[in-house]
Amino acid sequence: MKRSIRIVHTGPQALVQDLGRPGNAHLGVPPSGAVDPHSLTLANRLVGNEETAAGLELLLGGAEITAEASCTVAVTGPQVQVWIDDKLADSHQPLHLSKASTLRIGTPESGLRTYLAVSGGIDLPPELGSRSTDLLSGIGPDPLRDNDVLPLGTPNVPIGADVVPPAPALQTLVIPIRLGPRDDWFEDAESQLRQGSWTVSDRSNRVGARLSGAKLNRRDGEIPSEGMITGAVQVPPDGQPVVFLNDHPTTGGYPVIGVVDRDHLRFLGQARPGTSVRFRPIS
Repeated sequence: MKRSIRIVHTGPQALVQDLGRPGNAHLGVPPSGAVDPHSLTLANRLVGNEETAAGLELLLGGAEITAEASCTVAVTGPQVQVWIDDKLADSHQPLHLSKASTLRIGTPESGLRTYLAVSGGIDLPPELGSRSTDLLSGIGPDPLRDNDVLPLGTPNVPIGADVVPPAPALQTLVIPIRLGPRDDWFEDAESQLRQGSWTVSDRSNRVGARLSGAKLNRRDGEIPSEGMITGAVQVPPDGQPVVFLNDHPTTGGYPVIGVVDRDHLRFLGQARPGTSVRFRPIS
């Protein structure tokens, strides 16, 4: 009988995510995958999985999971309280769940997304090489619901670190950005980006981090629709930038003033509404 876990309660949002399906933009499919891949790969290493294994991305925690077979789990992302059968346990280290044990994850005090890895990984059928949920294209597993049962793969023996410190969620982000390809649509794009300041909007999601603050002055009109990449900073007519995240559209008709390096997108993916953001243009 195949090992599995049951989702007793999803919390605000629970998605199956791995490291995504890059390389499919020509099909109109964004990369998807964990918004904070560092936290997901860390959780996988703690339970002995390959870094590419699928786990759960939990918006503001709040999930409750029952083990339908003995398994090892790890919760990473921002610092958060976890309980096993109502006994307080620790995040950021491997935890054993006996059959019928329940893991409950609290709400992190800072940050936005927690990650849960289970030994063997979530073993749903891949689509285009990934088990990730893509909220924009509708590819991959549906968002999880209460009482969903998720099959698990074959577990490995964990090797390496058995506990790691949680990374603090930053309240002010300074994001490196490379100008282009449409910075010529803006008057002195570099100065506007360097001198402006913004906050993360409550309209942000996995498609993009919407920022509110200084208006970026740009030409009127739209450009012909062109390809968009993860990290592209698109500026609509209202002058408020949008940083494209994992489930972004693959084309768009607003000018892209610059591109954020993917290594820094995880900080935006963990930024709660109201987090301060500044850009640092780099060559």
